Amino acid sequence: MAPTVYIDTTIPSYYVDRRESLRVHSDRTRVWWNQETGLYQVFASPLVIRELEEGDFPGKAEALRLMREMPLLAPNPDIASIVREYLEHHVMPRSDDRDAWHLAFASFYKMDYLLTWNCAHLANVNKRRHITRINQTLGLYVPIVTTPLELLPPESEF
Repeated sequence: MAPTVYIDTTIPSYYVDRRESLRVHSDRTRVWWNQETGLYQVFASPLVIRELEEGDFPGKAEALRLMREMPLLAPNPDIASIVREYLEHHVMPRSDDRDAWHLAFASFYKMDYLLTWNCAHLANVNKRRHITRINQTLGLYVPIVTTPLELLPPESEF
């Protein structure tokens, strides 16, 4: 069975981004999406779609098209409880709970990976132990939170 990947909103956003300042991240995202997704079972949540729909950015229509065939994980009341625990234990900032929701979806559904370019709150080595400790305390699976770069094989050309 192929490993599972939950993608957060940064992945389709970076896929369509054409800013020079994000070129490295965008190029790697497109390479991973175009060459590697067949090796995984890839999922998102309704939150990803909502964030894309609410956003105002060039490439928005393309990002939404990219997500059209993506299987979405169903909301569950337990996910809201997990989010509350993350916020209470300062795993994610209270000021914007979207990252907590992405982590909760990935944890609740036992995703092997949570794929993101959010290195401030998710793919951050300083957060890893805290996420692991809280998830273990809650009896939750601990997904590997990573970037597309880390899921590319070493020989990938980008």
